[in-house]
Amino acid sequence: MAKIQIKQVKSRINRPARQKKTLDALGLRKLNHSVVMEDTPSVRGMVNTVRHLVVVTEVAE
Repeated sequence: MAKIQIKQVKSRINRPARQKKTLDALGLRKLNHSVVMEDTPSVRGMVNTVRHLVVVTEVAE
């Protein structure tokens, strides 16, 4: 399965609790932190929730 890299590029300060919990669930702890995850519908849904705070790139396998 394909993988995507998710990088947090905007701060979580003054964001709703739901968005902060979504960032935690994705494993993003601080600004400019990035994680590599499987490209699944559930992960895409979480990314869609915080799309204004993150940048997503495809990872070549």
